[in-house]
Amino acid sequence: MLILISATELNSDQPDAFHSIEGTWELVSFHHYDDGINISSTEPKAEGYRQVKMYYNGKVMWSRYVPNEPEGRFGYGNYFITEDELHETIVYGDHEMMKALDTLTEFIFELDLKTDTYSQINLDEEGKRTFSENYKRID
Repeated sequence: MLILISATELNSDQPDAFHSIEGTWELVSFHHYDDGINISSTEPKAEGYRQVKMYYNGKVMWSRYVPNEPEGRFGYGNYFITEDELHETIVYGDHEMMKALDTLTEFIFELDLKTDTYSQINLDEEGKRTFSENYKRID
């Protein structure tokens, strides 16, 4: 019996825990890419600018406040992630968001997700990185 137990691998057949974006996140900076691969510049958010995103149970909600703009911005919809992509389908939002939804409702980003930070990276038609929003976990 001891030989059988010692010959058994200690590895489990269960997959590694899948990463989760669930929680509340605040925008901290933007990256710009010059060649589709490397970051050419990092821009902190403007003074007084605030953008928060919440992900729970397959739902996403975001809001943005920009100083000196009369109205805030917001959107609400569904999301899912894969190992390296974030998919958001916005179903309603503020007046400007509703106008934009006439032409585009699904947003797909490259996802770089860590425990307390994530970046949603915009890709061009050729799949090269152009711009990212960088967030930190606040809840």
